[in-house]
Amino acid sequence: MKTTLKITLALLIFTSVRAFSQETIIPEIKYADLEKYIELAKQNYPRKRIFDLQKEGAQTAVPIATLSYLDIFSGSYFYRPQDRTVLDPINPYNVNGFQFGINLNLGNFLQKPFTIKKAKADAKIADLQAQEYNLALMVEVKKRYYDYIQTINLLKLSTQMAQENKGVAESLRNKFEKSEITIDTYNQSRINQFNSYQGKIQAESTFLKAKDSLEEIIGVKLTDVK
Repeated sequence: MKTTLKITLALLIFTSVRAFSQETIIPEIKYADLEKYIELAKQNYPRKRIFDLQKEGAQTAVPIATLSYLDIFSGSYFYRPQDRTVLDPINPYNVNGFQFGINLNLGNFLQKPFTIKKAKADAKIADLQAQEYNLALMVEVKKRYYDYIQTINLLKLSTQMAQENKGVAESLRNKFEKSEITIDTYNQSRINQFNSYQGKIQAESTFLKAKDSLEEIIGVKLTDVK
Protein backbone atom coordinates (compact mmCIF):
# COMPACT_ATOMS: atom_id res chain seq x y z
CA MET A 1 0.00 0.00 0.00
CA LYS A 2 2.79 2.40 0.93
CA THR A 3 4.68 1.66 -2.27
CA THR A 4 1.59 2.17 -4.40
CA LEU A 5 0.85 5.46 -2.69
CA LYS A 6 4.41 6.72 -3.16
CA ILE A 7 4.32 5.81 -6.83
CA THR A 8 0.98 7.60 -7.22
CA LEU A 9 2.32 10.74 -5.53
CA ALA A 10 5.47 10.66 -7.63
CA LEU A 11 3.46 10.35 -10.84
CA LEU A 12 1.21 13.22 -9.74
CA ILE A 13 4.18 15.47 -9.04
CA PHE A 14 5.92 14.47 -12.27
CA THR A 15 2.77 15.09 -14.30
CA SER A 16 2.24 18.50 -12.70
CA VAL A 17 5.86 19.58 -13.22
CA ARG A 18 5.77 18.35 -16.79
CA ALA A 19 2.55 20.22 -17.47
CA PHE A 20 3.98 23.41 -15.98
CA SER A 21 7.20 23.12 -17.95
CA GLN A 22 5.20 23.06 -21.16
CA GLU A 23 3.58 26.41 -20.39
CA THR A 24 4.70 29.44 -22.42
CA ILE A 25 3.88 33.13 -22.18
CA ILE A 26 4.40 33.90 -25.87
CA PRO A 27 0.73 33.32 -26.88
CA GLU A 28 -0.30 35.62 -24.03
CA ILE A 29 1.60 38.60 -25.44
CA LYS A 30 -0.71 41.08 -27.20
CA TYR A 31 1.39 43.34 -29.40
CA ALA A 32 -1.50 45.74 -30.04
CA ASP A 33 -1.72 46.38 -26.29
CA LEU A 34 2.06 46.72 -26.11
CA GLU A 35 2.00 49.45 -28.78
CA LYS A 36 -0.68 51.29 -26.81
CA TYR A 37 1.45 51.12 -23.68
CA ILE A 38 4.49 52.49 -25.54
CA GLU A 39 2.48 55.43 -26.88
CA LEU A 40 1.03 56.14 -23.44
CA ALA A 41 4.52 56.12 -21.93
CA LYS A 42 5.70 58.62 -24.55
CA GLN A 43 2.78 60.88 -23.67
CA ASN A 44 2.78 60.58 -19.90
CA TYR A 45 6.14 59.51 -18.53
CA PRO A 46 7.73 62.61 -16.91
CA ARG A 47 11.31 61.85 -17.94
CA LYS A 48 10.23 61.56 -21.59
CA ARG A 49 8.57 64.97 -21.35
CA ILE A 50 11.75 66.43 -19.85
CA PHE A 51 13.76 65.33 -22.90
CA ASP A 52 11.10 66.74 -25.24
CA LEU A 53 11.17 70.11 -23.48
CA GLN A 54 14.97 70.18 -23.57
CA LYS A 55 14.83 69.48 -27.29
CA GLU A 56 12.25 72.23 -27.81
CA GLY A 57 14.33 74.71 -25.83
CA ALA A 58 17.49 73.90 -27.78
CA GLN A 59 15.67 74.29 -31.10
CA THR A 60 14.25 77.64 -30.00
CA ALA A 61 17.75 78.88 -29.22
CA VAL A 62 18.76 78.65 -32.91
CA PRO A 63 16.51 81.45 -34.29
CA ILE A 64 17.24 83.50 -31.17
CA ALA A 65 20.96 83.23 -31.87
CA THR A 66 20.35 84.18 -35.50
CA LEU A 67 18.29 87.23 -34.62
CA SER A 68 20.96 88.29 -32.13
CA TYR A 69 22.93 89.60 -35.13
CA LEU A 70 20.97 92.80 -34.56
CA ASP A 71 22.62 93.15 -31.16
CA ILE A 72 25.91 94.12 -32.76
CA PHE A 73 24.38 97.35 -34.06
CA SER A 74 23.55 100.34 -31.88
CA GLY A 75 22.01 103.63 -32.97
CA SER A 76 22.37 107.17 -31.69
CA TYR A 77 21.16 110.62 -32.60
CA PHE A 78 22.00 114.25 -31.85
CA TYR A 79 19.64 117.20 -32.07
CA ARG A 80 20.81 120.82 -32.61
CA PRO A 81 18.14 123.51 -32.45
CA GLN A 82 17.57 125.51 -35.59
CA ASP A 83 18.18 128.84 -33.84
CA ARG A 84 21.76 127.90 -33.03
CA THR A 85 24.53 128.94 -35.35
CA VAL A 86 25.91 126.19 -37.54
CA LEU A 87 29.45 127.14 -36.80
CA ASP A 88 30.56 125.54 -33.59
CA PRO A 89 34.13 126.08 -32.49
CA ILE A 90 33.96 122.93 -30.35
CA ASN A 91 32.58 120.65 -33.05
CA PRO A 92 32.45 122.27 -36.47
CA TYR A 93 30.82 119.16 -37.93
CA ASN A 94 27.58 119.74 -36.09
CA VAL A 95 24.68 120.96 -38.15
CA ASN A 96 21.27 122.17 -37.19
CA GLY A 97 18.49 119.62 -36.74
CA PHE A 98 18.77 115.86 -36.10
CA GLN A 99 21.91 113.80 -36.70
CA PHE A 100 21.77 109.99 -36.66
CA GLY A 101 24.54 107.41 -36.33
CA ILE A 102 24.95 103.60 -36.30
CA ASN A 103 27.72 101.84 -34.41
CA LEU A 104 29.04 98.32 -35.05
CA ASN A 105 30.48 96.12 -32.30
CA LEU A 106 33.16 94.25 -34.20
CA GLY A 107 33.84 91.73 -31.42
CA ASN A 108 30.20 90.66 -31.26
CA PHE A 109 30.02 90.57 -35.04
CA LEU A 110 32.90 88.08 -35.22
CA GLN A 111 31.42 85.90 -32.46
CA LYS A 112 27.94 85.54 -33.99
CA PRO A 113 28.74 82.73 -36.50
CA PHE A 114 30.21 80.61 -33.71
CA THR A 115 27.28 81.38 -31.41
CA ILE A 116 24.81 80.24 -34.09
CA LYS A 117 26.89 77.14 -34.83
CA LYS A 118 26.90 76.20 -31.15
CA ALA A 119 23.13 76.73 -30.89
CA LYS A 120 22.58 74.42 -33.86
CA ALA A 121 24.93 71.81 -32.36
CA ASP A 122 23.09 71.98 -29.02
CA ALA A 123 19.78 71.53 -30.83
CA LYS A 124 21.15 68.48 -32.68
CA ILE A 125 22.45 66.97 -29.44
CA ALA A 126 19.09 67.51 -27.73
CA ASP A 127 17.35 65.86 -30.69
CA LEU A 128 19.67 62.83 -30.58
CA GLN A 129 19.25 62.55 -26.82
CA ALA A 130 15.47 62.58 -27.25
CA GLN A 131 15.73 59.86 -29.92
CA GLU A 132 18.00 57.79 -27.71
CA TYR A 133 15.61 58.04 -24.79
CA ASN A 134 12.68 57.10 -27.01
CA LEU A 135 14.45 53.84 -27.81
CA ALA A 136 15.33 53.27 -24.14
CA LEU A 137 11.74 54.00 -23.12
CA MET A 138 10.38 51.50 -25.65
CA VAL A 139 12.72 48.82 -24.32
CA GLU A 140 11.72 49.57 -20.72
CA VAL A 141 7.99 49.43 -21.50
CA LYS A 142 8.46 46.08 -23.27
CA LYS A 143 10.46 44.73 -20.35
CA ARG A 144 7.80 45.73 -17.82
CA TYR A 145 5.03 44.37 -20.03
CA TYR A 146 6.78 41.01 -20.45
CA ASP A 147 7.36 40.87 -16.69
CA TYR A 148 3.68 41.61 -16.15
CA ILE A 149 2.58 38.81 -18.50
CA GLN A 150 5.07 36.46 -16.87
CA THR A 151 3.72 37.16 -13.39
CA ILE A 152 0.15 36.55 -14.58
CA ASN A 153 1.09 33.08 -15.80
CA LEU A 154 3.17 32.31 -12.73
CA LEU A 155 0.20 33.28 -10.59
CA LYS A 156 -2.05 30.96 -12.60
CA LEU A 157 0.40 28.08 -12.18
CA SER A 158 0.87 28.77 -8.48
CA THR A 159 -2.89 28.87 -7.97
CA GLN A 160 -3.30 25.61 -9.86
CA MET A 161 -0.53 23.96 -7.83
CA ALA A 162 -2.07 25.18 -4.57
CA GLN A 163 -5.45 23.77 -5.55
CA GLU A 164 -3.95 20.42 -6.54
CA ASN A 165 -1.92 20.17 -3.34
CA LYS A 166 -5.00 21.03 -1.33
CA GLY A 167 -6.89 18.19 -3.01
CA VAL A 168 -4.04 15.76 -2.38
CA ALA A 169 -3.72 16.87 1.26
CA GLU A 170 -7.45 16.39 1.87
CA SER A 171 -7.40 12.97 0.25
CA LEU A 172 -4.42 11.87 2.34
CA ARG A 173 -6.02 13.26 5.48
CA ASN A 174 -8.98 10.95 4.93
CA LYS A 175 -6.61 8.03 4.36
CA PHE A 176 -4.64 8.94 7.49
CA GLU A 177 -7.81 9.02 9.58
CA LYS A 178 -8.54 5.52 8.31
CA SER A 179 -4.97 4.49 9.16
CA GLU A 180 -4.25 3.72 5.53
CA ILE A 181 -1.08 5.84 5.44
CA THR A 182 1.63 6.78 7.88
CA ILE A 183 1.80 10.07 9.72
CA ASP A 184 5.02 10.93 7.83
CA THR A 185 3.22 10.70 4.51
CA TYR A 186 0.38 12.81 5.83
CA ASN A 187 2.72 15.43 7.27
CA GLN A 188 4.61 15.64 3.98
CA SER A 189 1.36 16.39 2.17
CA ARG A 190 0.67 19.22 4.61
CA ILE A 191 4.18 20.59 4.07
CA ASN A 192 3.61 20.49 0.31
CA GLN A 193 0.29 22.28 0.78
CA PHE A 194 1.92 24.99 2.90
CA ASN A 195 4.73 25.49 0.36
CA SER A 196 2.26 25.78 -2.50
CA TYR A 197 0.20 28.35 -0.59
CA GLN A 198 3.36 30.30 0.20
CA GLY A 199 4.34 30.18 -3.47
CA LYS A 200 0.89 31.44 -4.43
CA ILE A 201 1.15 34.40 -2.03
CA GLN A 202 4.60 35.28 -3.38
CA ALA A 203 3.28 35.03 -6.94
CA GLU A 204 0.42 37.40 -6.04
CA SER A 205 2.86 39.92 -4.58
CA THR A 206 5.12 39.71 -7.65
CA PHE A 207 2.12 40.17 -9.92
CA LEU A 208 0.95 43.29 -8.07
CA LYS A 209 4.45 44.81 -8.21
CA ALA A 210 4.75 44.11 -11.94
CA LYS A 211 1.31 45.62 -12.55
CA ASP A 212 2.19 48.77 -10.58
CA SER A 213 5.52 49.05 -12.41
CA LEU A 214 3.82 48.92 -15.81
CA GLU A 215 1.14 51.42 -14.79
CA GLU A 216 3.82 53.75 -13.43
CA ILE A 217 5.61 54.04 -16.76
CA ILE A 218 2.49 54.36 -18.95
CA GLY A 219 0.89 56.87 -16.59
CA VAL A 220 -2.58 55.30 -16.39
CA LYS A 221 -4.30 52.31 -14.84
CA LEU A 222 -4.37 49.21 -17.03
CA THR A 223 -8.14 49.06 -16.57
CA ASP A 224 -8.38 52.51 -18.20
CA VAL A 225 -6.50 51.50 -21.35
CA LYS A 226 -8.91 50.94 -24.24
